[in-house]
Amino acid sequence: MTKTFAASIALALALPMAARADAPSDVQALRQEIEAIRAAYEARLQALEQRLKASEAATGAPPVASPPSALSPPSAPAASTAPAAGANAFNPAISLILSGLYARRSRDAAGDTISGFALPPGAEVGPGSRGFSLAESELGLAANIDPWLSGRANIALHPDDSVSIEEAYVQTSSLGGGLTLKAGRFFSGIGYLNAQHAHTWDFVDNPLAYQALLGTQYGDDGVQLKWLAPTELFVELGLELGRGRGFPGDDTGRNGAGMSALTAHVGGDLGRSHSWQAGVSMLDAKASDQAVQALDSTGAAVESAFSGRTRVWVADAVWKWAPEGNATRTSFKLQGELLRSTRSGTLRFDPADPQSAGRYRAVQSGWYLQGVYQFLPRWRIGARAERLDPGTPDFGVNAGRYALAGQQPRKNSLMLDFSPSEFSRVRLQFAQDHAQPGAGDRQLFLQYQMSLGAHGAHAY
Repeated sequence: MTKTFAASIALALALPMAARADAPSDVQALRQEIEAIRAAYEARLQALEQRLKASEAATGAPPVASPPSALSPPSAPAASTAPAAGANAFNPAISLILSGLYARRSRDAAGDTISGFALPPGAEVGPGSRGFSLAESELGLAANIDPWLSGRANIALHPDDSVSIEEAYVQTSSLGGGLTLKAGRFFSGIGYLNAQHAHTWDFVDNPLAYQALLGTQYGDDGVQLKWLAPTELFVELGLELGRGRGFPGDDTGRNGAGMSALTAHVGGDLGRSHSWQAGVSMLDAKASDQAVQALDSTGAAVESAFSGRTRVWVADAVWKWAPEGNATRTSFKLQGELLRSTRSGTLRFDPADPQSAGRYRAVQSGWYLQGVYQFLPRWRIGARAERLDPGTPDFGVNAGRYALAGQQPRKNSLMLDFSPSEFSRVRLQFAQDHAQPGAGDRQLFLQYQMSLGAHGAHAY
């Protein structure tokens, strides 16, 4: 009885209110109230944005400028980046890139060389051995250290069961003024492709120009300072000082810097579907009694010793297209680089004989141009053309002892890859390689790349 009475009272009170809500004047009042709430919310949001801008200006935080937006995000299993603070703030983000390769070649892989280029013994040239192999895999760790620093390490697991440190560095996160400082071991920022890890490449191997002039990929121990301009146009300048441990330099344990590099990159968006980036870089490296292999006048391999300076200039450009900036279905990327190296100093024909030293100067260059088209979601096709110019080195008094290059190394490649997800990829690649003297090498590769763990996006 009590429940029935209470329900009757509630119904009696609700009927007048419902009738009143139906009145036009009440509807208008509700609309005005909603508009007032919306205006108050927008005013509060604008106030918060103003406070954020004022705080950034007071602390000198770098502006929110970024490389050209997005022509397509990097389409490859990505490596870890330092995570934001959160539940795992005290645990590093861990990633593992697993990669395997099957190679079929018409020439024996033993003793791969590049015609006309004197490179250190054991230089990483050529696509590797025939048959099945575990390609280079990579273990990555990254985390924020404190409000001012983050850290990262990438450990390479090589097919011959050896292990090396590709990168291990600390980097500032709040220097202000658009400045970022990095210290440790890292890939140099010269060019476009050099700083990218192997699992992000669009082809199985790095271009011949990188193999012949930068030892496949130049990394060093040192410091790097970058400045991002507070402009709508992406402008980034960089300075590096390093030990000089890698080709074209060498590790002699000197007190001063054995390598210095300058980099400059600009870029931007063209409408909503296009973006671009271009740059120029210079690497200067020193060497002392650096072991290099060349061919003598009979065509036999001979080991010599180079002492002097090498300067490598790199010009790079990339253009990306994706309809309305959305690369999930279709996109296109065109990129190319031109490298020019000048080596000058002395070359000892016989490292054990000081009297065999003579003047040495070599001006050599190389370029590649490649395009990659995503014609369906998860499917891409690409082509790359590349050439090298060994020039005419000046061997001084040893001119008659060395053989000059009889050809200009070149290579053409086609690839097709399929990515079942953003964490996996399978690639088929064909290549006609004329980097070595004699008949060309017909190559077929089948590669897989699998990404495990926490991963972030790569640079443009």
